[in-house]
Amino acid sequence: MNLAELGTFLHDCQQCRLASGRTQVVFGTGNPQARIMFVGEAPGYYEDQQGIPFVGAAGKLLTQLLESVGLSRSEVYIANVIKCRPPNNRDPLPDEVETCKPYLLQQIQLIKPKLVCSLGNFATQALLGKKVGITKVRGQVFQLSDFVLFPLLHPAAALHQGNLQGPLREDFQKLKQVLDEMAQAETETPASSPVAPSPLHSQSSIPSPPPAQMDLFES
Repeated sequence: MNLAELGTFLHDCQQCRLASGRTQVVFGTGNPQARIMFVGEAPGYYEDQQGIPFVGAAGKLLTQLLESVGLSRSEVYIANVIKCRPPNNRDPLPDEVETCKPYLLQQIQLIKPKLVCSLGNFATQALLGKKVGITKVRGQVFQLSDFVLFPLLHPAAALHQGNLQGPLREDFQKLKQVLDEMAQAETETPASSPVAPSPLHSQSSIPSPPPAQMDLFES
């Protein structure tokens, strides 16, 4: 199954209660061969209407942040952990995450990005498999079993709390540094050899604890 086929398969997904209240499934958007993938929490009102992730105010800020480090939406891939809008933008429930998360992991496997950037607490906790605050892990690189993870603050959090605008921009500057280091390593490493992030940024893999209720950061 390729990425387009997975999107078609999920087009009329009925596997959890969110199907009854959505306008449409918000699968993902961007370059299917992207080197960088961004993962948020769940679709909001505008995403649900348009079927595209990050098209509201947070999406506009994300576009600006990408451009600030020399990236465009067309060259990255953007998705969410949850593919359908929760009612009134409530936090996704644990069983909804368990239902939808495997499809996100399948997206990652099909796209094969060099780096997966989780935006905010929810996406970071879902991908790390650990209840951890975004302020503790933002701007760090985690080598997981199947991909490299780089957590950042969520643009929506920065819009709600103005004091987070500066730290969010710092996160993206760190992201640029990590991407530059990875690109340099690729030019110095034979194609058959795996490329690891710089030791200055790398962190040990975090084991998955038993499922727990997540303490979410953004609304």
